[in-house]
Amino acid sequence: MITLTEQAAQKVKEMIATESPNTFLRVGVRPGGCSGFTYGMGWDQELKEGDQTFEQNGVKIVVDKDSIQYIDGTEIDFKESMMGGGFSIHNPNAIASCGCGSSFRTATAAGNAEKCD
Repeated sequence: MITLTEQAAQKVKEMIATESPNTFLRVGVRPGGCSGFTYGMGWDQELKEGDQTFEQNGVKIVVDKDSIQYIDGTEIDFKESMMGGGFSIHNPNAIASCGCGSSFRTATAAGNAEKCD
């Protein structure tokens, strides 16, 4: 399961309001980044075979079958600061991450690490 905090859900709802009515938040990972895997978040309107669906604070979240093993239990939050705002991801499966916070690896999978720029 993926958890979306109230603050993150509110921000997603604001952003998704400009999309078509059947749009949902797709969350996943792909090989890459300096630690092995990188997170991805975006809008989608079509379910794929094996997708896992969750609803948190009124937002439909979809995770593909390959990504769920790496991000099950993850919490997505949104923080505002004087310098702006952004989503933050807390993944209990990550045992290492890079300085930018968008790349990670787990105890059982190293992904495909790339050189940091």
